[in-house]
Amino acid sequence: MQRIKFIDRMSTGKLTRREMLKSATAFGVGLTVLPRLTAAAEVLTCLEWAGYDVPDYFGSYVGKHGGPPNFSIFAGEEDALAKVRAGFAADVMHPCNYSVNRFVTAGLTVPIDTAKLSNWKDIFPALQTADGVMSGSDVVMAPADWGNSSIAYRPDLIGDAFKDGETWAIFYDEKYKDKVALLDDYLVIQIGAMVNGMPYDQAYKLSGADLEAAKAMAAKAVQINRMLWTDATEIQQGLASGEIIAAYSWNDTIKNLSAQGIPIAYAKPKEGYFTWFCGLTLLNSGKADPALAYDFIDAWLSPETGKVLIEGSGYGHANMKSFEVAQADAIVAMGIKDPVEHMKSAILFKTMPNEVVNEQNKVWEELKALKQ
Repeated sequence: MQRIKFIDRMSTGKLTRREMLKSATAFGVGLTVLPRLTAAAEVLTCLEWAGYDVPDYFGSYVGKHGGPPNFSIFAGEEDALAKVRAGFAADVMHPCNYSVNRFVTAGLTVPIDTAKLSNWKDIFPALQTADGVMSGSDVVMAPADWGNSSIAYRPDLIGDAFKDGETWAIFYDEKYKDKVALLDDYLVIQIGAMVNGMPYDQAYKLSGADLEAAKAMAAKAVQINRMLWTDATEIQQGLASGEIIAAYSWNDTIKNLSAQGIPIAYAKPKEGYFTWFCGLTLLNSGKADPALAYDFIDAWLSPETGKVLIEGSGYGHANMKSFEVAQADAIVAMGIKDPVEHMKSAILFKTMPNEVVNEQNKVWEELKALKQ
């Protein structure tokens, strides 16, 4: 999804959407201790995805404070949640909208005072009040990065699979056994229900008898798909070689394969395509001056950071002005002509109740264990 197991795992997201953002370090859980700004002051500590811990994403913070914060890299939101619950002290976290509630209900967050963020006024209105950003009347996440979750496919190899329209059904069709790849995420259960006619607004909260009824489609997908991926490079390599002809993917797959001259298309399935977004959340376990946290968040929300994100990864940024300063060809490569209209037509991932997350994840793990 999303990013929830990761999300993350997308929670649906859970996964490693940030693989393409890795720098020189290996992807994993660890603490990267960077030079402290002064001997006396507490350095800001951020729980972050691998690849997002480089100064290009928070340039104004470094310019103001003379150096970067400390980072603890996590593999997914559930991993980060476990670390904080276990006593790890962090000031800022970078979750996705569908996983923020996990931190809020655990009593680990602090409301964000948007008046302290100079870039808040330029955040897309659709994101300022989107699911996960607000908890009651409080803002608990400042939207920062966003992208699509849809079907990347080889138009030269797909044949007549989409003759009646692009559809998620390809991942549940025996005809394409071992030629397609879904992500390793319980979102597979939700998409299967959507293929059977259920709208996402119902599918994302499947539980009880309804979840039991949806298991058959997901079980079919587990057996049909060549891989249930956790690393985006797996599907990019598979699509490039022709080993697979269609895969659940994010924007970077299209950007990267197009740059290699490989025929690739990004579907708008008739059941709907997804838009995920992530952002910055304040945690109550940190020890640094809160002003540092606000400076870090505001740096992430700047159009300069958005330009880096759009041009470097093919993902979108929450600041509308980012699309005014980014290179035009980079925006075209995203496959988005009008970001505002795009957000109106896409399905924004929703926050799932904790009990539903646990129930769907349990069913998904059981289904994967049956893969032959």
